[in-house]
Order: sequence, then C-alpha cells, then structure tokens
Amino acid sequence: MKMPKKIMTYCPYCKKHTSHSVERVRKRKASELKAGQRRFRRVTSGYGGFPRPKFEGREKPTKRIALRLVCDECHKAITPPGIRAKKFEIVEA
Repeated sequence: MKMPKKIMTYCPYCKKHTSHSVERVRKRKASELKAGQRRFRRVTSGYGGFPRPKFEGREKPTKRIALRLVCDECHKAITPPGIRAKKFEIVEA
C-alpha cells in the first residue's frame, strides 16, 4: 500500500480539516522496569519451563501498521486506527 507524505484530514485540536504529515510509528525497545517484564523475568529465572505455552499455528499474512499524523498547523499528533497491509510505503504525492 502506498500512502502520500501529506494528507488532508480532520484535526480534533484545530477543529477543522488541515494538512497532516504521515509517519510510521516504530517500535521502541521494551523497558526492563515494567511490571510485566519484571514478572516475566522472575517466572523464567531458575528451574522450570517457559511460563506460557508456545503459540501453535501460523502467523497472520498481514501486519497491522500504526501511523502517526502530525498536524502542520498546531503540530499535535493523532493516531488513526491501524491498517493491515503486506507492504507499506510512504511516497511523495
């Protein structure tokens, strides 16, 4: 799927349609200090197996792509619902 770098869409902060810059959200490194990660480290340490069963089955054919739309007027960002696509690229319109 090809998406233009700039799109006109509604900005809830400006309360009107404005030009938005489109950027893809990148996954950042998971923090080791989060409660779930601390629990995971505690459960997997020492003797014993993995705390959850391994997922049996195939992967989904498409991945959900998260976007961030930044308003060119107020510079606030909105995140629309993720879209599914096998290939995704942002092109100059």
